[in-house]
Amino acid sequence: MTRHRSAFPSPAAAAFVPPTLVPLMAAFRGFFTAPVWDHVLVLVAGAVLAPGKRTVSAALRIMGLGAAPGFARYHHVLSRARWDSRAVARKLLAMIIETFLPDGPVVIGIDDTIERRWGAKIAARGIYRDPVRSSHGHFVKASGLRWLSLMIMVPIAGIQRRWALPFLTVLAPSERWSTERGRRHKKLTDWARQAILQTRRWLPKRRIIVVADSSFAALDLIAAVRRHVCLVTRLRLDASLFEPAPPRRHRRPGRPPHKSRIPPKLDKLLTDPKTRWTTLVLPEWYGGVRRTLETVSGTAVWYHSGMPPAPIRWVLVRDPSGEREPQAFLSTDLALAPAEILGWFVQRWSMETTFQETREHLGVETQRQWSDLAIIRTTPALLGLFSLVTIWALVTIWADGLNRTAGPMRPRPAAWYAKTEPTFSDAIATARRRLWCPTDDLSISRHDRETIEIPTALWRRLSEALCYAA
Repeated sequence: MTRHRSAFPSPAAAAFVPPTLVPLMAAFRGFFTAPVWDHVLVLVAGAVLAPGKRTVSAALRIMGLGAAPGFARYHHVLSRARWDSRAVARKLLAMIIETFLPDGPVVIGIDDTIERRWGAKIAARGIYRDPVRSSHGHFVKASGLRWLSLMIMVPIAGIQRRWALPFLTVLAPSERWSTERGRRHKKLTDWARQAILQTRRWLPKRRIIVVADSSFAALDLIAAVRRHVCLVTRLRLDASLFEPAPPRRHRRPGRPPHKSRIPPKLDKLLTDPKTRWTTLVLPEWYGGVRRTLETVSGTAVWYHSGMPPAPIRWVLVRDPSGEREPQAFLSTDLALAPAEILGWFVQRWSMETTFQETREHLGVETQRQWSDLAIIRTTPALLGLFSLVTIWALVTIWADGLNRTAGPMRPRPAAWYAKTEPTFSDAIATARRRLWCPTDDLSISRHDRETIEIPTALWRRLSEALCYAA
C-alpha cells in the first residue's frame, strides 16, 4: 500500500543528502514517514560512501553530521522506527526483475551465512560451523548470527558470469534463543520453506528455479515447495532412491504403495561397467571455465520412512580429468535435461562472491547494534544495498529521473593488472562518484581545465574520508 509522497527530503536534510540519491531511492519513499525518510537518505548515502565500518556513527561522519546533536534519531531508524522490511524487500525484488530479467525463468539461489558477532546482548547468536574457515578435514566453530539469504542470478552487460543480487534475508536464530523464549525452534529448512513460498507469492506469473546446496536437500522441504517452484540441489550418492510405485489394482485392500523396487545406488553406478555415460560440454563450470563432463541421468522416487515420497530427476556427474570428485544433483522438475540442471546449479557459486564482497566493500560484520530490531534490519539492509548499488551503477541520472540504457560498467585496470571485467568494487566506485559529484565539476572525464572549484564543505568531507580510510 504505497502512498504518493514527495521523494525529496525536507529543506533541513537537503543540505546533507546528495541530490543524485533522491531519484535513485524514490521507489522506496512510500514505506517511510517524512521524518524517517530524511534519515534513511542520509544513512543510505553514508553506508555507500563510508570506508571501513558500516556503523551509524561512520555514516554520520562521512555525511558531515559528526557534530549533529540529534544523532540518536538516526539510530532509531533501525531500532525503533515503524517500517516494514518485508515490503521493502518485495520492492527491491521488483526493481531487480524490471532491470535485469523482464522475461524468462527466474533463477534464485538460497544459502546461509554466518555473521561473526560476540556479546552477551546479542541474544539470537549461536555456535555454528564456520563455512569459510572449515574444510572436509578441519572443523572450525564460530559465534555469530546465521542468516538465510535469497539472491537472484542476473546477467549484466559486459560480464560473463552472472551476479547474485540479494533481495530477501532473514535471521535464523539459534536453538538456545528459541528455548529461552519458550518457542518452537525452526530449522533452517523451515525458514527456507517460508522464504521460497513468500517469493512465489511475490512472483505468481514467473517460472522460478531455486538452486541450493546439500543443506537444503531435505524431503520435507522438497514436499512443501515442489508444486510451486523447481528446486535444484545436491543429492547424496547413497540416497535411498526407488522406482515409482506401479498403478494400484482395482479394489485391492491396504494402503497404496509409495515406491517400487530398489535400483542400484548412485555410488554403485560409478563403478558399474554397464553404466552408459553421456559426454556433456558445459560452457561454464566451477571457476567459470569450459569443462567436458560425463553424465548419466534418470528419474526416481526419493523416499524415507515417515516422509512423503518425492519424485525427482537425478543427475550423476563425473570429471574425466579427475580434478573433481563425482557428484550427484536432483531436480524436482522431471522434464529437465541434465545440461539445464547443471547450468543452473553452477550459478549458485556467485552467492559466495556476493557474501565475500559485502564483507569487503559494505562492511558486513562491522556493524555494532545490540537492539534485536536493529540487528534484524541492519544486515539485510546491507545485503540489499549490494543490489541497489549494482542497479545504480548501470543507470544514467537525468534531471527528470532515471534512464536504464546506460552502458556497461568500466573495470579499473592497471599496468600490472589486466582486469577485463568489472567487479563490485567498480560498481560501488561508480555509485560513490555519482554521490560525491552531483554535477560535472568533479567528473574524471573532464580534461579541459587544470583546476576545478570544490565547495569547502565537500572538500573537508573528502579529506576526512581519505585520512580515516584505513
